[in-house]
Amino acid sequence: MQTIREQTQDFERQMLSPWASLSSETKGRARPEEECPLRTPFQRDRDRIIHCNAFRRLKHKTQVFLSPEGDHYRTRLTHTLEVSQIARTMAVALRLNETLTEAIALGHDLGHTPFGHAGERALSLLSPDGFRHYEQSVRVVDVLEKDGAGLNLCWEVRDGILHHTTAPDAKTLEGQLVLYADRIAYINHDIEDAVRAGLLREDAIPKEITESLGKT
Repeated sequence: MQTIREQTQDFERQMLSPWASLSSETKGRARPEEECPLRTPFQRDRDRIIHCNAFRRLKHKTQVFLSPEGDHYRTRLTHTLEVSQIARTMAVALRLNETLTEAIALGHDLGHTPFGHAGERALSLLSPDGFRHYEQSVRVVDVLEKDGAGLNLCWEVRDGILHHTTAPDAKTLEGQLVLYADRIAYINHDIEDAVRAGLLREDAIPKEITESLGKT
């Protein structure tokens, strides 16, 4: 009898694109673990990220506006959930591995600073080696979580988190996809929050942009 995990991995081999990352062919973890009978390695990574302390802390971290009055401004947590939704939709359309994509998207900003990119710039000035939130995100999952044990995530998830912002590209198409989902999310939603805050008028957005992308 096949386990549920094995059935899922058979489904991946049959249904996903030839260029998708298969969970049965993962490059593995730094510390080998016994396979779960229910979940694929990428599903386990997704779950570990959702249940970790750093993920819960995202609700207090700034996306753009610092301590805004009102419930509808994005936080780093809501941004992360929106990136995950956009990325998963893209992955399904391209027949890539949706679960790997989701794990990368949910983990991509775990190491981001309070106060958004202003906090990142401030830490970069203070640190002799600079500070880059994508590197800190990998450090969170490798070292800081679980009292120094880390989450022991798969190589593909860690690679996607590390390369979600800048070149070189992630080694998987799922990781490359998250980079674009992140940009789609923050460009649209940061504008929406700025309009909501009264800092930007919709008619100030260049006409050539609204003609191409729409007014909402």
